[in-house]
Amino acid sequence: MPRHFHRLEFPPVSRRRRTPTPPRRRGWGRTQSDRDRNDTIEGSWSNRWNGGADPTIPGDSKDKWKSGWGEVKTAGERVYLLFDWHNGVRKGLIDARRQGAKGLVGKYINLTDPEIVRPWVGLIVSNQRIDGKWPGGRLDFRR
Repeated sequence: MPRHFHRLEFPPVSRRRRTPTPPRRRGWGRTQSDRDRNDTIEGSWSNRWNGGADPTIPGDSKDKWKSGWGEVKTAGERVYLLFDWHNGVRKGLIDARRQGAKGLVGKYINLTDPEIVRPWVGLIVSNQRIDGKWPGGRLDFRR
């Protein structure tokens, strides 16, 4: 587990009743309370990823997007992105360090199956958008 992780407190990720998603937003979880937050990357996010098939999701494939909720915390130069997918059943953590003003370099840890660890790089496009890549595909965050 990351060295600073035990000091970070992540609130439980709440669930809202699902409503139809407009076509331009498909593949994203519906954002929570921090959509208009411009001052920091910390807070609630939606996430989506592709490039890997989750064996716990019937009919899943590498090209299908998986989406869920996330929470971002920072500790100095470290950025921790805790997120879920498959209706909160599966969980992951990105442990990254800042690379300049906008870059992130780190690793993805599957918290449901901690044997799965992959490199991850990200770009903080804005405080509402973080674009990320892992060897299999994309792993992005939006508000």
